[in-house]
Amino acid sequence: MSNAPELPLWEVFIRGQHGLSHRHVGSLHAADAEAALKNARDVYTRRNEGVSIWVVEAAQITASAPGDKGPLFEPANSKVYRHPTFFDIPDEIGSM
Repeated sequence: MSNAPELPLWEVFIRGQHGLSHRHVGSLHAADAEAALKNARDVYTRRNEGVSIWVVEAAQITASAPGDKGPLFEPANSKVYRHPTFFDIPDEIGSM
């Protein structure tokens, strides 16, 4: 087994030719952001399917846990004005 330190993990996001937003496509290990970007290009855009690549060091991502769903999202349920049913639609508009 090697004694070499493990390289940081990077998450890769690609914006496709016809897409408006980046989507997560996978992960890779690299020494730094520049190497991660080049490796992501080589691994995830071999068929020229991307127009933009983002790489984010996984250690820099803060995420909620699925078990926190209730406490995290519950406050949004009390804001009924954010739901389309809160507003009256005038009869002249018809159906939406």
